[in-house]
Amino acid sequence: MNSIENQDTRGTGRLGLRAFASVLALSVLAHPSLLAAQQTQTTTASATASSVSLLPAAGQTTAGTTAANGASALTDVGASPSAAADPLATGSVVPATQTLEPLADTDAIPVDESLGRQNLRETRLDNPTADRISRELDSEENSGIRLGTLILRPSISQKLGSETEKSGGVKEDRIFSETGLKGTITSDWSRHELSVGAEGAWQETLSGDGTDKPQADIDARLRLDLADDTIATLSGSYSFSREDTDDPNAVSGARVQSGVNEYGAGASIERDFGLIRGSIAADITRYQYSDAELSDGSTLERSDRNRNRYALSTRIGYELSPALIPFIEGTIGKIDYDDAEDSAGYRRSADLYGAKTGVAVDLGEKLRGEIAVGYEHQKYEDARLEELSALTVDGNIFWSPREGTSIDVTLDTSIDPSTTAGVNGATIHRVTAQLAHDLRTNLVARLTGGTTFTNYDGDAASSDTTAYLAGAGLTWKVNRYLDATADLNYERTNYKTGSDNDSLTALVGLTAKR
Repeated sequence: MNSIENQDTRGTGRLGLRAFASVLALSVLAHPSLLAAQQTQTTTASATASSVSLLPAAGQTTAGTTAANGASALTDVGASPSAAADPLATGSVVPATQTLEPLADTDAIPVDESLGRQNLRETRLDNPTADRISRELDSEENSGIRLGTLILRPSISQKLGSETEKSGGVKEDRIFSETGLKGTITSDWSRHELSVGAEGAWQETLSGDGTDKPQADIDARLRLDLADDTIATLSGSYSFSREDTDDPNAVSGARVQSGVNEYGAGASIERDFGLIRGSIAADITRYQYSDAELSDGSTLERSDRNRNRYALSTRIGYELSPALIPFIEGTIGKIDYDDAEDSAGYRRSADLYGAKTGVAVDLGEKLRGEIAVGYEHQKYEDARLEELSALTVDGNIFWSPREGTSIDVTLDTSIDPSTTAGVNGATIHRVTAQLAHDLRTNLVARLTGGTTFTNYDGDAASSDTTAYLAGAGLTWKVNRYLDATADLNYERTNYKTGSDNDSLTALVGLTAKR
């Protein structure tokens, strides 16, 4: 039988305490059921009083003193010195044959390997749409369908919409249905990562005039975690949209505008060199245009706009901290048209050069993204076309100022080649923002806004446009698998010369998700 001997043997009160401890130890050995209860009480009491301790498991270190007869007078590791020296403090005596539960041994608790690595390195920002899709679907806890080591999170929506479009003195109304698909596939691997984000919508006009506006967007990425702090990324993408009737390159009077297919593929490799982070990336993008359908039923071929864009870029960043990395980036490339000359006889293939500087931020769920400013230049093969230069602003910032509230801002600059004889192209600056706020746990309000500036050089500046977008919506989460949505969007396009265009769209529908 083990016993507890106090270090201070002076005083008759302490002799009584020793006798009390002996009786307590006898009762524990005589009644094993009391031992289990005592261990439970000891675990609970240790959070508020640090004077109680248990015998250490294998590999554990416990502060204590050893009595002359070989028994251990134990004190709690976290106890203050005054508590350890208190002669009135008592401890639990446990027989040497008693084994602790595995969870009581700190060495037996599995360690999360990600501890201490809260700002895990991520790949460069290239497609904000795919990131947004992933955030929306991953926000649902315990959702998705497991397919081996992959998790599929799909959703399907059915909406009924009304659209009113006014251009000059012409007004068009239509009622339409819209079927949408959205989903992500993410891997559950110990190393590497595969992520696929996709969304698409198909419209069908039920009554009235107007043109259907189908769209699709798919982005896939495979991250390979190589040795020596090296990451390789392979990517592929596809998007489809129909050219707007108010686009300067649209066919005037066409009943159905040309469809724009965009294919993308890329590879990049990134490595840390201490505080320096370097990367190199190669991208190929193909633009392919379908024929436009004219009002008389005939078609107009638009294949002379088909082209490939090749780009090679390199980036160097300096790690001020794992969450803040300023960088500089340079790009060279080539734009190559399928046809040597377009329908107007111009050779629009061009060499391109670009440079930008910015900063990447990763503060976890609160703030992450990157923003950069730079310069892009295109030199055309045809000497009749002036060189096109543009100041670029690109980036995506996701900010959550408080739980249940998020702000997603995207900035984008692109150069759109012109189809007008003698005009080199336009610089398009676009900024969009979305605010989402949880009014209740099952009710989310959304506000969206954006502006697009399309600017031409020289005499073509008369074709400049400015477009504004504003929207509001509500999502009611009926249950885990069903959402009800309502959206109202207004868009206005102002032309430097010509009639302005207004569009108002209202949508209500249901979304089933898994």
